[in-house]
Amino acid sequence: MTSLMRLEALEAPEAVSRCLARSDFAALGKRLQSLDPPFILLSARGSSGHVGTVLRYVLAQELGLVAAAGMPSVASVYGVNQKLAGALFLAVSQSGKSPDLVAQAQSVRAGGAFTLAIVNDAASPLAAACEAVLDIHAGPERSVAATKTVLSSLAAGLALIEAWSGRYRPGLARLPERLRESVGLDWSELERLLVQVRNLFIVGRGPGLGIAEEAGLKLAETCRLPALAFSTAELAHGPQVLADAAFPIVALLAHDPALTTARAVLEPLAARAPLLSTVDVPGATRLPQLPPDDPVCDLASLLLRFYLAAEVAAGSLGRDPDHPPGLAKITHTV
Repeated sequence: MTSLMRLEALEAPEAVSRCLARSDFAALGKRLQSLDPPFILLSARGSSGHVGTVLRYVLAQELGLVAAAGMPSVASVYGVNQKLAGALFLAVSQSGKSPDLVAQAQSVRAGGAFTLAIVNDAASPLAAACEAVLDIHAGPERSVAATKTVLSSLAAGLALIEAWSGRYRPGLARLPERLRESVGLDWSELERLLVQVRNLFIVGRGPGLGIAEEAGLKLAETCRLPALAFSTAELAHGPQVLADAAFPIVALLAHDPALTTARAVLEPLAARAPLLSTVDVPGATRLPQLPPDDPVCDLASLLLRFYLAAEVAAGSLGRDPDHPPGLAKITHTV
């Protein structure tokens, strides 16, 4: 039987297309231009948090803004009202039902921040707590292992930044078709690796760090496989000592300015550890990717292909990717 995870991952190209067509990014972009916030607090959990990691990099690259990772427990557990007057509070959540994110949105809104939620449920508590809402229109998602909502949230964030910055991102319009094309890439080498190992590194650089983090989470959820996600820069600062024949590396990299430094870290490691890479690295096994287009959108295509590989590996290991033990579709953290 085909898993819900696979079926929903295959729906991602259409979900992203629907998100880009239906949401009013232009109006929100103009509002943010008028607001001109000095900084952004980007708050999210789980897979949405990994989307947030990607968006923080893009916000810095496109707008030169400091985008800090939100700490929801500061409001929900410790009862502290942060000084965010004039700032943008951007929350990303599939369900919009996590109490800590709702509490933080209410707290910072009362303190003067402009609050914006990217959600898959415009009637959710988080949406109600925020002044503005971007509905990603991904449709129902039943598998615990989120796929199409993650990619739709990422597309919504990129479209928002495009409208805000006024810099057209042509790769975004091509993303739905590029996602469809990525499904056909042969990643059987990765599928074989995932059923053979007990642990591994997954690495990226820049916006790709969020993609690596998300890939690591999916392996934990679907295959019960511990995967350490790092920037290649952080890998070089110590964790690389673990790399050996029993501790392989999977590098999810796009063609962007960080590629040269990422290769410099990975090339010597390929001599002592199995290395699978989406870009050419001497000594590595190549995971094919589509011809380069927009680097951030290319990372989204890599993530969709990774989801499908993780689902195949989970089935080979006898795991149910739709119902990981102890997990529910909606996680209510306080």
